[in-house]
Amino acid sequence: MITPYNDEHFMRQALREAELAFQADEVPVGAVIVCADRIIGRGHNLTERLNDVTAHAEMQAITAAADHLGAKYLKDCTLYVTLEPCVMCAGALHWSQVGRVVFGAFDEKAGYRRLGGRALHPKTLVLGGILEAECADLMKAFFRKKRSL
Repeated sequence: MITPYNDEHFMRQALREAELAFQADEVPVGAVIVCADRIIGRGHNLTERLNDVTAHAEMQAITAAADHLGAKYLKDCTLYVTLEPCVMCAGALHWSQVGRVVFGAFDEKAGYRRLGGRALHPKTLVLGGILEAECADLMKAFFRKKRSL
C-alpha cells in the first residue's frame, strides 16, 4: 500500500502545533505522536499558560497518545517534534518506550544529546533535521519578537 504520509508530512503537523504555541506567546515547540499513519496525540508548549515547567509539547503529546491507546507504552509510535527534546522529555520518552523520535531543529544548548544522547530508550530510533530550517526559523522569530519588546 502506498501512503501519502511521510516524516515531512507529520513534521508539518507538529509545526502547526508550534504555531499555536507562538500565537499564545509560548516558546513555539509542537509535537504529534503517530501510530499506523494516524495522529493519536498532539501538543504544544503550555508552560506559561499552566505555570508548569513540565508542560512541554512532548509531555502533552505523550499524555494524549497514552490516553488514546489506553496504555502507557508507545512502542509502535513515532513522536514528531519541532525541537530536539530536552533531557526531561527524553526521560519521559524513554519510559514510554516510544519506537521512534523525529525532530526538526537541533538544540545545542538544552537538547538531550548534549548529555551524551543516552536518555532515550535503547531501542528508540532517532532522526533529526526534518524541516530543520522551518522549525528553527519559527524559534528565531519568537525570540526576536521577545527581544524587541
